[in-house]
Amino acid sequence: MTANSFNLNNPEFWAIIERFVMNLVFLFLLLRVVYYRYSRKTDYLFGYFLMGIVIFFIGAMLRIVSMQFQMAIGLFAIFTILNLRTISFDVKNMSYLFAVIAISAINSLDFQGEFPFLGILIFNIIIIASAFTLEFLLEKKEKDKSHPITYDNLELLKPENKEELIKNVGEITGRTVKKIKIISVNYKEKNARLEIYYEP
Repeated sequence: MTANSFNLNNPEFWAIIERFVMNLVFLFLLLRVVYYRYSRKTDYLFGYFLMGIVIFFIGAMLRIVSMQFQMAIGLFAIFTILNLRTISFDVKNMSYLFAVIAISAINSLDFQGEFPFLGILIFNIIIIASAFTLEFLLEKKEKDKSHPITYDNLELLKPENKEELIKNVGEITGRTVKKIKIISVNYKEKNARLEIYYEP
């Protein structure tokens, strides 16, 4: 350890912190404002946020480490992504994963004045705007083949009964139900308001 080991009066350190705050803002917009708004899934939020944070700091430190370490990190990243094939990931969640990686990698780069900072902001905005637009168009398409129903079997609303719920609602409505969203639950009257999505 040197005399400067605990000295944070280093412009490079504070530049990384500034970019990290910017990265957190854009990760929040992508994951909490866009992803969670349309998916209502919390399962992957933790992993997405943590992966974005870790990738940012790895990318930010690559400029000041040896080439051997860069190669090791690159190989680790490749095998990690390949390993994701063993996880039950749908295309949509995989796309969000790559968006998180892209945003964090872009924000971690230090172009040292060779590339405008505004350009990095625009790239971030384009990625998030693209995700939002696609989600909006997909939701609009799904609404064309959906309608709400009142459902009285609250026991089947539990997450572990998802498949049985879809099957039961399909039998009641006579449609091939693809997805169900819970709009509201009235425990006093023992019924729920569901939005069902089905094949036309």
